[in-house]
Amino acid sequence: MASKKETEQVAKDEEISLLDLIAVLLKYKFMIIGITMLAAVFAVVFSIVSIKMDPEKSPLPNKYTPKATMLIINSDSGSSSVSSMLASSGLGSLAGLAGISGGASNSSLATYLIKSDSFLDMITDKFNLIEKWEIEKSPRFNSRKALKEVLGASYDDDTGVFTVSCTSIDPVFACEVVDFCVEKLEAKFLELGLDKNILEKKNLEDNIDITKNKIVDLQNEIKKLEVSVSNAYSSYNLEAISIQTSLLKLELDAQQAIYKQLKTQLELTKINLASEKPVFQILEKASVPDMKSKPSRGKLCIIITFAGGFLSVFLAFLLNAIENIKKDEEAMSKLSLKSKKKISKENE
Repeated sequence: MASKKETEQVAKDEEISLLDLIAVLLKYKFMIIGITMLAAVFAVVFSIVSIKMDPEKSPLPNKYTPKATMLIINSDSGSSSVSSMLASSGLGSLAGLAGISGGASNSSLATYLIKSDSFLDMITDKFNLIEKWEIEKSPRFNSRKALKEVLGASYDDDTGVFTVSCTSIDPVFACEVVDFCVEKLEAKFLELGLDKNILEKKNLEDNIDITKNKIVDLQNEIKKLEVSVSNAYSSYNLEAISIQTSLLKLELDAQQAIYKQLKTQLELTKINLASEKPVFQILEKASVPDMKSKPSRGKLCIIITFAGGFLSVFLAFLLNAIENIKKDEEAMSKLSLKSKKKISKENE
């Protein structure tokens, strides 16, 4: 065990070392304060200049992030059918590579779609981003890479809210990109048929329109035949017209029965839609922001000032160490000896 005397000596050495550190800081205090102040002034000037400059040329321009929110329901029935719907739409292999399996959720599908190559290419072509961003080398690859950096997609498990955002120095452009993404995402969910009630409603409405047009066409044909009865030249013509009219009336009755059935199904589907939450529902479209999302110039000024302070302290200890080495004759003799040996080796 160390004696009491040795313990006191160690404590004294530590006290001396701490005093030495403080002495070094006091010795170079003006340099430390000067460098720190210069760093702070540089940060402030840099921030002011970056605001005044044209955003296209500024090293630190204001950036804006408009957002749009959607409600995506991760119901069991919807999520269990995601992989089958993707397979039927030709995206099955891509979904497998992205890790979307039979148990994937609708929110996972939305996140995948927003960052998929086909989706990114649609945005690129819509807004002519290759020319806008002056991409010359590997335009498709680099445009997708650039879009992924500015596009954001997140899902809140507690509320079921899916958020799409875009960050750009042009708030109007960013807002248009977000709205386009929401529009295409909604169309893709409808195309995949994840919300069966909405898909069924659309199919019924299309079939009702087709049936209605057929009924109108049949009614017009029957009227023409009834008018042509008076122009019949023989009993044979009259009989043929009568048979054709009867057949058209039978077809008309069948189409009217189909029309009634489709209308009934449509009303039932509307009731189901009113009672059930849709899988995909737009809550709020993007609006042009008037407040920047980044950068935080205040934080940047603080970071640069602290970095200048730490650098000045490090420089102070480095200069003090160099000065101590110069005063140490033994250390200087070793350095001079090493340099002489090096020179002699080079001469050989």
